[in-house]
Amino acid sequence: MMRGNNFVLILLFFFRMQVREAQNTDVKVGIVTDVGRENSDITLLCISMSLSDFYSSHPETRTRLITTIVDSKNDVVLSAAAALDLITNKEVKAILGPWTWMQAQFMIEMGQKSQVPTVSHSATSPFLASIRSQYFFGATYDDSSQVHAIKAIIELFMWREVAPAYVDNTFGEGILPSLTNALQEINVRIPYRTVIYPNATDDEISVELLRMMNLPTRVFVVHIAKLLGSRFFAKAKEIGMMKQGYVWILTNSIADDLSIMNETEIETMEGVLGVKTYFPRSEELETFKSRWKKRFPNSDLSVYGLCAYDATTALALAIEEAGTSNLTFVKTDAMRDMSELQGLGVSQYGPKLVQALSRVRFKALAGDFQFINGQLHPSVFEIVNVDGRGGRTIGFWKKEHGLLKNLEQKPATTTTSSTWQDRLRPIIWPGDTMSVPKGWEIPTNGKRLRIGVPTNNGFKQFVKATRDPITNSTIFSGFCIDYFEAVIQAMSYDVSYDFIPFEDVNYDTAIYQVYLGLEYDAMVADTTMSANRSMYVDFSLPYTPSGIGVVVPVEESVKRSSIIFLTPLTLELWVISLLSFFIIGLVVWVLEHRVNPDFDGSVKYQISTIFWFSFSIIAFAPRERVLSFWARLVVIIWYFLVLVLTQSYTASLSSLLTSQQLDSTITSMNSLLAKGEPVGYQLSSFLLGRCWESGFSDANLVTYGSAENCDDLLSKGPQKGGISAAFMEVPYVKLFLGQYCNKYKMVETPFKFNGLGFVFPIGSPLVADVSRAILQVQESNKVTQLKNAWFKKIDESCPDPFTNPDPHSSVSFRQLGIDSLWVLFLAAAIVCAIALGNFVFRFLKENPNQRNLRELWERFLQPDRNSYINERLPLRFTRVNGINKAGKKITLMGQDGVNWMVLLTNENERGRMRLGRGWKGFCEAHGVKIGDSFVLELMREKDSSHVLKFCTKLNCV
Repeated sequence: MMRGNNFVLILLFFFRMQVREAQNTDVKVGIVTDVGRENSDITLLCISMSLSDFYSSHPETRTRLITTIVDSKNDVVLSAAAALDLITNKEVKAILGPWTWMQAQFMIEMGQKSQVPTVSHSATSPFLASIRSQYFFGATYDDSSQVHAIKAIIELFMWREVAPAYVDNTFGEGILPSLTNALQEINVRIPYRTVIYPNATDDEISVELLRMMNLPTRVFVVHIAKLLGSRFFAKAKEIGMMKQGYVWILTNSIADDLSIMNETEIETMEGVLGVKTYFPRSEELETFKSRWKKRFPNSDLSVYGLCAYDATTALALAIEEAGTSNLTFVKTDAMRDMSELQGLGVSQYGPKLVQALSRVRFKALAGDFQFINGQLHPSVFEIVNVDGRGGRTIGFWKKEHGLLKNLEQKPATTTTSSTWQDRLRPIIWPGDTMSVPKGWEIPTNGKRLRIGVPTNNGFKQFVKATRDPITNSTIFSGFCIDYFEAVIQAMSYDVSYDFIPFEDVNYDTAIYQVYLGLEYDAMVADTTMSANRSMYVDFSLPYTPSGIGVVVPVEESVKRSSIIFLTPLTLELWVISLLSFFIIGLVVWVLEHRVNPDFDGSVKYQISTIFWFSFSIIAFAPRERVLSFWARLVVIIWYFLVLVLTQSYTASLSSLLTSQQLDSTITSMNSLLAKGEPVGYQLSSFLLGRCWESGFSDANLVTYGSAENCDDLLSKGPQKGGISAAFMEVPYVKLFLGQYCNKYKMVETPFKFNGLGFVFPIGSPLVADVSRAILQVQESNKVTQLKNAWFKKIDESCPDPFTNPDPHSSVSFRQLGIDSLWVLFLAAAIVCAIALGNFVFRFLKENPNQRNLRELWERFLQPDRNSYINERLPLRFTRVNGINKAGKKITLMGQDGVNWMVLLTNENERGRMRLGRGWKGFCEAHGVKIGDSFVLELMREKDSSHVLKFCTKLNCV
């Protein structure tokens, strides 16, 4: 690398180039640099080569840049003085440089006042953009432009905590606001910051590194300069912070210089990731690199040199566009009497040059060059992984698509569900491992996690502590213990831990011990999550729901009696149902008795038929046939109503006979407070505070230690020194009610909580990973296995009152009233009314001459021989019971079991069809020739008044 002693050679190089170009209009340009600073010589050479290349490729230009180099000696005051001299005495039209943000800040103010633009190729602090001066142009990328690439890396590997390490000056602090905002967008926490003084000794660096080592975070973003960075990583490797588990991400302040570092420096950084300024491959860039190696074989080309080359080209293009007019400075008479700083002249060339610079656009070595609001805005960064040969490219970051393995990768393949291997090439992490670090580590110096477990839990199904008589150690078991072990197994890395008993302390005290962090690193128990507790510790996601329930004794409220079968229906419904049975039977009789022999007969027989027909449908279909259309319609509606009524009655009666009606005089916590009843709460829980807050006095509060103790107190009641109700957390309520079936019930849950969770110190990185593992366990069948292992025996003896209610437990009962069935009763009444109206109308129409009510009544009781039903009445006989040849009568047994007398007449008698010859043979053979038709008069054997006349084919079976 060239050093400051070559500065004279550089000046000679500039002088010779400018003498050769003296025939054009000269435009003075100042260069403020820190001679001797690393990369300063390289940038000066690149500026010289840029001017030479530009004018050799543009011989027609009318302007030539005449450069004046000033050494600011790495001092803010001297750089300001140099700029003042360049503007006042040299009357330069633009300034290239300076190196640092502090130097540039003063120069920007002077440039704004004198209208002399400053083009910086090395000052990268984002603070410069906040000055918002139209006379400042940043020809390099400011540090904030790379934070989105850093954010993408952190988001890809799902690290939740990041600690920045930066140099204590404006350069280091400049990136922090942008980095903090970017990490907040992805919910990444910054637990602390490490500040390194620019002139820090190795011991001071070691102290800061040891502090970082003793904190959990293992992901670090390093933003310091190359020289300090080399010492920083040398000490980090020395104290053991370059081993497996650590993640180091470099900004481009170091990553851009990896190519010029020696092997020793590279070795201390192996496994580190870096965000590097990306220069797209081009023929111009490769040609320039080749020329550089030939001319300066002992110097390595740097990013600053390339930026200086492009900045010089941009300035030359802008000056050529601005022209050669108004190349003067103007000073008023008042300015001449002022000090040199106050009396700065005003460049008349500045406004034109600013406009020209804003319009400059060309293909530069670094890609497309264009100022947007005075700044360059990169769209691509290169991601490197440091190995023994330097920085190995593992991917790229593009503004539009995020991380990519290569720039040709299609954006469609970079979905949110893709893994990091889809986005980046293989990475070798610190410690020469391919395993992705989890990003944090409990700083126990090799010790196992100390997990506290309370030993005085009242419900042993959750946490049970037993003493091993041989080893005298405590063995823990229970649902909470097994659940925690399942969660640890579901995590993507191993966690070593030991269970340590909390001896004779309540849960609040145990939580405070975790908060202190002296003896315990976590707590595993049936710990309820609350806002007050969260002020001292962090909770994982709940692994089971929780809350506080009020448990009270119950007794059977419905007494058994001999007339319990009347209870399902209200008295109103009973009366209406009985009336409906009679009315429906009467309506069917009215519609059927004149046309249906099943509804004919003596008065006693007909009355019994009315009741028999309507009531028998409750159990079975009646034997009486229904022949008329309107009667059938009435019966269909009635059948449906009776079906609904009987089914509802059966269901209600079954509930009464098989279920217990349990009730309690206590319905809520307010009723307990109003009556001043004594209540119980579990020992060593936080319920005491809740009871105080609710208004219970100490005199009414009784502790219980176990389910058996609680049952004893509730059984005694307040009269015998017991309690009226017990406050109990919901998970315990399930166990308690399951253990004592139908003896108690929960009447209210006055307090709601998020659930039971595992306890960790505030800020513990285990919380997020344990919570994710809890979700994995909950989505698997592991939870069911754990519940079966610890609660199945209780569920079998008495079902879970929440998830599997006992069929004999308390149920509510409601009598069935007319309000539930009034629509069906109304429909039946309407159909009956229409059917009766139709019958009366037809009856009066058929008997117009019957004006006497007595005659109408007698006619009403007589069969309707002209009915369409009688004309089509199908009869089927089963056997012949008797034959009277002389009287031409045959006695047949009908299918309905009634004896019918058949009169055989010929066609000549009253116009009826003649039987023809052979009737005697028919009678003797008890059969008839198929196809012969007869006019038959059928009547009951003992009741000749009822005669049916029809024509049919006689089939004797």
